[in-house]
Amino acid sequence: MNVLAHALLAGNDGGLRLGGVMGDFVRGTPDVALPARVRDGIYLHRAIDGYTDTHPLVRTAREAMPPPFRRYAGIFLDVWFDHCLARDFARYCPTPLQAFSDELRAEMHAAAPILPDGLKRFLSYMDTNDLPAGYADIERVAAALAGLSRRLSRANPVGESVPLLLEHDTMLRETFAAFFPQLQAFAEEWVERR
Repeated sequence: MNVLAHALLAGNDGGLRLGGVMGDFVRGTPDVALPARVRDGIYLHRAIDGYTDTHPLVRTAREAMPPPFRRYAGIFLDVWFDHCLARDFARYCPTPLQAFSDELRAEMHAAAPILPDGLKRFLSYMDTNDLPAGYADIERVAAALAGLSRRLSRANPVGESVPLLLEHDTMLRETFAAFFPQLQAFAEEWVERR
């Protein structure tokens, strides 16, 4: 899952939501100086990623990708699933996508003093590209995947994955529609246990 899914899965708790977005930018044990709910959000992010990576539906979708894409499928499927979520956002959230996106970025700007440097740079990219709402637009998805491809340490096909994703769009949408409610239930249960 990517930024839109992590933010939505954190529910109405601003600390969890902020931590959920920070999850990809914090390695190891979160700094104890962070608010407790933000730290919990980082752990929620990790739990969501673990659940997603091992889920049979997601594994089947990754395995449907041909070589050399299959090796990187976890990366580009995270972004594509945000695209699926953005396209059908009203199905999963009563808040309109644009309002949710604007609110999330406003929360992140308000928390700028505690954001990791990498997330501050990503927030600037989010502002420029109207993310996460922009994930509904295939051109922005393609740009995000190209950027991810450049950041990887070795040559990879991530930046060229959009035609393949469009070719498999029906299957991926069906996979997402079956998987995401299960992920929502997992995240809700995780939050209740905290």
